[in-house]
Amino acid sequence: MLAQKMHDHAADAWLINTGWNGGAYGKTGKRISLKYSRAIIDAIHSGELKKATYQTYPIFGLEIPTTVSGVPAEVLNPATAWQGSSLDFEQTVRKLAELFNTNFDKYKDQASADVIEAGPKL
Repeated sequence: MLAQKMHDHAADAWLINTGWNGGAYGKTGKRISLKYSRAIIDAIHSGELKKATYQTYPIFGLEIPTTVSGVPAEVLNPATAWQGSSLDFEQTVRKLAELFNTNFDKYKDQASADVIEAGPKL
């Protein structure tokens, strides 16, 4: 129903990471600063994000803006924000995708084909 209403009214939806960035919780990861979160929200309200250039984040298929005024580029992309080896990052991303898919399996029979297709691809 929400998807239909959004379609009917040409509404946009934005997924904003206000959580951990730069590494795993309890290690090198830190919460994204409120200053950067506000800058991202400002970019949504001003229309900047609607006009931005995006890159597709692998496995999860999310679109990440390459620039947002007031936000360092490395904060926008988890791979460039990661403080550690690229192998460690890749393993962490894969584990997160596996956890997501395992949890989603409980609800798969209630989801549409579009929702199922939108999940992480391993």
